[in-house]
Amino acid sequence: MSHAFADITFTPAVRAAQARDGSRAQYARAFESGGELEHAELGPSEAAFIQAQRSFYMATVSETGWPYVQHRGGRPGFLRVVDARTLVFTDVPGNRQFISVGNLANNDRVALILMDYARRRRLKLLGRLSVRDSTDPEHPGREMTIRVEAYDWNCPSTSPSDSKPRMCSARSTNVTSASRSWRPSWPKLLPGRVPDFTGTTGYGAAELVPPP
Repeated sequence: MSHAFADITFTPAVRAAQARDGSRAQYARAFESGGELEHAELGPSEAAFIQAQRSFYMATVSETGWPYVQHRGGRPGFLRVVDARTLVFTDVPGNRQFISVGNLANNDRVALILMDYARRRRLKLLGRLSVRDSTDPEHPGREMTIRVEAYDWNCPSTSPSDSKPRMCSARSTNVTSASRSWRPSWPKLLPGRVPDFTGTTGYGAAELVPPP
């Protein structure tokens, strides 16, 4: 089989590094044997995993060659699967630095990592991202559309197992109460700013259409 993720990421320099490490033959057999191209379109298991996540990390590259990684989060379903090659999410106003948006003006390539820490599962995606103003009243802001080029599941051996993120909502009342007692000390750390523990970041769940 031919592996779409390897076709993109296994550059000559990467293959040389694999050869020095002794893994080149293994990857050549597994990912570069020719035939039908796989891992270019999302399947039902990938779609279900994506739609269940509450955050992801996205990397872009500037015109000076520097990578930039951004975190995006929301309720399950905020990263919407339109079809086997298309993902959409709404980019709401944040700190107005526009680093990712600016980078995309010169290079539309993006890399995403989605982590399920509780189950130690990690999905990597490569794609091209386009930006436009959203016309959907349920998702105001910039509509970010990712055309998926390839994906791959990561080995879970180095993925931390942590269920704490799933406990945050249940403990939010305790955290909010505790934060009040911390306020006198916060100005020493963040002058003029007091964290708001009561808010949540979310874009709202949307109707999800799985790939055909």
